[in-house]
Amino acid sequence: MGKTNPFNPTAAPAGGRAESPFAAPEPGPAAPPTTAPASERQAIEPVPSSVWAIAGILVLLLLLGLGGYSLYQQKQATAGLLDQLRARDARLDEAEQRVAQRDNALAGATAEAGQLKAALVELKQAKEAAVTAQRDLESEMRAALASKDVAISELQGKLTLSILDRILFDSGQAVIKPEGQEVLRKIAAVLDQFPNRPIQVTGHTDNVPIHTAQFSSNWELSAARALAAVRFMVEEAAVNPTRLAAVAQGEFQPVADNVKPEGRAQNRRIAIVVLPEVFKSPEAAPVAPVETPASATAPPAPGS
Repeated sequence: MGKTNPFNPTAAPAGGRAESPFAAPEPGPAAPPTTAPASERQAIEPVPSSVWAIAGILVLLLLLGLGGYSLYQQKQATAGLLDQLRARDARLDEAEQRVAQRDNALAGATAEAGQLKAALVELKQAKEAAVTAQRDLESEMRAALASKDVAISELQGKLTLSILDRILFDSGQAVIKPEGQEVLRKIAAVLDQFPNRPIQVTGHTDNVPIHTAQFSSNWELSAARALAAVRFMVEEAAVNPTRLAAVAQGEFQPVADNVKPEGRAQNRRIAIVVLPEVFKSPEAAPVAPVETPASATAPPAPGS
């Protein structure tokens, strides 16, 4: 027999295998399976198929409910997106309309600017033509009426011919003398070259009162002389009557002092004012403007 280790009583004897106190015991032979009694096996019955069917239906309904709710949420989200898209499309349409309106306004402004530019060019050309015509008219008048009895002046586009009464009328009379008729014919010939220029014929007197059977004041005398000149230019010199206007100033627009005879002689005159050109449509007859407040008409002079 082997000896036992005094320091380790569990040690195996010499020549044998030592057993550890900590080693798990070796398993014994397997126990035979236990068999439940027949009474217990009969107590566990299978679940009826109807229960499983109900459970399946409930699960199916739950799944359908969850799916329907999910579809409802998706439908709501889709409807929200569609509303946003429609709102965006509406904003885009409004923006496009504003852009179209702006483009139309810009096109209109561009067209209007072009028209204004063309009108400005036309106005500039007309102004240049008017200046040239005014110079030509003045030159023609000075060439035709080189006389100390006719004074020619130009101011602000108006050409004024001052004809002393001694070449046109006898003292206190309104009948045009032959030399006066010749002067008026020359004036009419020049004016015929400028058919769009209105003409204003104004009678002036000095401040010496007149009291005759024919004229009771200088108003009547100046009016009769202006009308006599207008009638002669229309009837004898073929001036268009729509261009003419007769004005009476009497003694109230002197150009010299009435104290001396020389001054009174200068104040007794017929002023023919050629006004700037008036542009009108063909069917509209030009009307000569009357710039002075005092105007009068009188019966035609005898013998005119």
